[in-house]
Amino acid sequence: MTTTKLLGIAGSLRRTSTNRGLLRAAQANLPEGASLEIADLTDVPFYNSDLPEKPASVVRVLGQIAAADALVLASTEYNYSLAPALKNILDWASREPGNTLLAGKSAAILGAGGGMGTSRAQYHLRQVCVFLDLRPLNKPEIFANAFAGGFDADGNVTDAKLIAQVAEQMRVLVARVAETRR
Repeated sequence: MTTTKLLGIAGSLRRTSTNRGLLRAAQANLPEGASLEIADLTDVPFYNSDLPEKPASVVRVLGQIAAADALVLASTEYNYSLAPALKNILDWASREPGNTLLAGKSAAILGAGGGMGTSRAQYHLRQVCVFLDLRPLNKPEIFANAFAGGFDADGNVTDAKLIAQVAEQMRVLVARVAETRR
């Protein structure tokens, strides 16, 4: 049986981020035969083509993206759009020759935020995915309200219904990866 390798990338850099909490919930509720690693973006600098070489932190995350069968993008919402940290690592990855790290790769998008639960940011992220040729799942969508009691003080998901939604999204993503391998 082939293991499906997923890479989780959160737009928020905070240790207690609810979006990082969604990735931890995904990691804890994967279907059999899947693994999820969570990328650390805290030391990734903004994309700059003037740099003589890629910083070690960028090389590390690009290696994780290359090794992943699919991405799990936890999109926080800043000012009605996606967070700079998430957009930045996608910009770095897109600069690889031929867009080989992203083109055709499946992705799940989820997010926790205010009243609409990052819906606006997720739709902006979907627009970015079109250009990058990432293939996000259409359903199930996850728009979690981070302030309605479904998370603890450390950003971990405590709401059973939300955990079940995350588990279902991971099941669908892993099934898509298996389907594309056929």
